[in-house]
Amino acid sequence: MQRVCREKGIKILNTYIDRALSAKTDNRLEFQRMIKDASKGLFDAVLVWKLDRFARNRYDSAHYKNILRKSGVKVMSAKEVISDGPEDIILESMLEGFDEYYSAELSEKVKRGLTENALKCKCNGGYITYGYSIDENRYFVINPSTAPVVLDIFTQYSEGNKVKDIVDLLNEQGVLPLKGKRFTINIVTNILRNRRYMGEYRFGDIVVPGGMPAIVPIEIFEKVANRMEMNKRAPARYKADDRYILTTKLFCGKCEAIMAGESGTSKTERNKMLFDDKFVDYIVDTLFEMQSRESSTIPVLQEQLGQAEKAIENMLNAIQQGVFTSSTK
Repeated sequence: MQRVCREKGIKILNTYIDRALSAKTDNRLEFQRMIKDASKGLFDAVLVWKLDRFARNRYDSAHYKNILRKSGVKVMSAKEVISDGPEDIILESMLEGFDEYYSAELSEKVKRGLTENALKCKCNGGYITYGYSIDENRYFVINPSTAPVVLDIFTQYSEGNKVKDIVDLLNEQGVLPLKGKRFTINIVTNILRNRRYMGEYRFGDIVVPGGMPAIVPIEIFEKVANRMEMNKRAPARYKADDRYILTTKLFCGKCEAIMAGESGTSKTERNKMLFDDKFVDYIVDTLFEMQSRESSTIPVLQEQLGQAEKAIENMLNAIQQGVFTSSTK
């Protein structure tokens, strides 16, 4: 791009880069920042590598080009030669139409490829489940080094050991998880819930019982599942009593154990405030008001995160299938 700018005598004032985000959506932070900056008169042209980098949706393309045009800003392409003549309006529309068609067709091909792989119970990319490896044909095979660890975790829990005790033992033995330096309650809990370990292949809505080699016998897996469900529904232990309205309803976000309430005494008797109906109503109303204030940034970031993860997954699948382009390189 810098070479193109030098050749055309264009001075670069700023760059707007939304990495790993598709141009199919206008929900891009840097793209929206560029639109706002254009209205401030900070530049008179936007240079993109190709028009499909600006937008792959004809409505978005026309909408935002019109906004830029009102600000005196022109959209230019480094790879496509488009002048200002009337016939070039048709050319630009055709290019945008082809870009949208290519994007939709590519998306369908990727989905079709992922579905075909899933129906064959092949790995579709992403992180490999702990306890498994992938063979040369992209099928799941049991990893002789980590699979015994998985079976041991299930066996210990089925015999009555607590998740925390299992975690402590694994870390004392120096056993390493797939990611990170130590096992955690979250990691072990997720392992105990993963139905792949009894041979159930899953990808999206596709579920194939027996679609991959089992590490854990079904009877042990079901025993573990039943115990986890019982622990989840068990009444609160320790010092909780019926005075706490969230008893048996409040769970730990990490280990999912039921949380118990405990209180002390105070010379100022401030605990009595918790039993004042008007005070409780005030707290509830305040919390609901705070919860109703939606953040305008979080939904954008969540969608960008989803698009980035999808883009990475699609890129990995393309590389695995031998599709080598300038993008995959």
